[in-house]
Amino acid sequence: MTIRVGHVGTGNVGRLALRQLIDDARFELVGLCVSAAEKVGRDAAELAGSELAPTGVIATDDLDAVIEAQPDCVVYCAMGDTRPIEAFDDCLRILEAGIDVVGSAPNTLQFPWGVMPDKAIAKLETTANRNEASIFITGVDPGFANDLIPFALAGTCQRIEQIRCMEIADYATYDGATVMFDVMGFGKPMSETPMLFLPGILALAWGTTIRQLAAGLGITVDDIVEKYEDEAAPEAFDIASGHIEQGTRAAVRFEIVGMVEGRPAIVVEHVTRLREDLGVEWARPAQPGGCYRVEIVGEPSYRVDICPTSEHGDHNHAAIVAAAGRIVNAIPAVVDGPSGIRTTLDLPLITGAGTFLGAAPLNA
Repeated sequence: MTIRVGHVGTGNVGRLALRQLIDDARFELVGLCVSAAEKVGRDAAELAGSELAPTGVIATDDLDAVIEAQPDCVVYCAMGDTRPIEAFDDCLRILEAGIDVVGSAPNTLQFPWGVMPDKAIAKLETTANRNEASIFITGVDPGFANDLIPFALAGTCQRIEQIRCMEIADYATYDGATVMFDVMGFGKPMSETPMLFLPGILALAWGTTIRQLAAGLGITVDDIVEKYEDEAAPEAFDIASGHIEQGTRAAVRFEIVGMVEGRPAIVVEHVTRLREDLGVEWARPAQPGGCYRVEIVGEPSYRVDICPTSEHGDHNHAAIVAAAGRIVNAIPAVVDGPSGIRTTLDLPLITGAGTFLGAAPLNA
């Protein structure tokens, strides 16, 4: 039986998730909500870039219209980085209607305990349980690259001293001006502290990863330490999101460190360049453009590079496809599972069932 799905948001992740919802026979798209006025009134297939015939599902800017379509689940991919409270409230409204939510925002809901206020968590859980609904928020980083994959490796270790999760990427082709300029501060004066590096923001954004890994390892994080450094553009140049002036921010490296008994036990590190010749002493990716890396110091120790590629774009596009795939493929497990806030720790393994092309299901 197909799962009725509503969809919210057609940005970088949302557009690719929408495309899979249209193409994937497991799902029936019944509603679509967008925020941009120029997208209202257009067919979902057109907004997804799908080659399929029109779906008959017309985009609206009214979330209530999607709720009234009575989907089993809503895929929520609206912007959460700059509107976390609004994203939280949207998800709460959907849960109040007894509809499950799977999505990319707000990312603090990936593992909110110890990150979000207890009052907010209790409100969401109470609403979800009262209406027999559930919510699962995920992505790539924060997301499966620093929860699912580290857990799979950690499960083979006899001893663990440290887990480090890294994103090493050239963002020159990333087309997201809000994230690039407003959040990360690229193209801004070096004297100006970007939103991402304001005290507490890194710990909030990746605290979900730190806390979830700690919970899975059965340890308690005593403190989360933030570190960052940046580098200026040696000359002016253009990127997909706009123009970078000489002397403005063009590369950043930051760490979020979970301290356990005075030791750095869990580390999330990002190396983000806009050109290969920047940050020459920082970590380099395993493939041109970028990769994700998981390092475990222990017995045995591991260094595993995850190198996403795509037939439709570069490493940045491939990573966004992976985030969308993780979201959409989790829908059946979330719909079939218990109510409340769901995390990677309590979801069953999502195997990709239903995505393999060219073969009938074994039970057909």
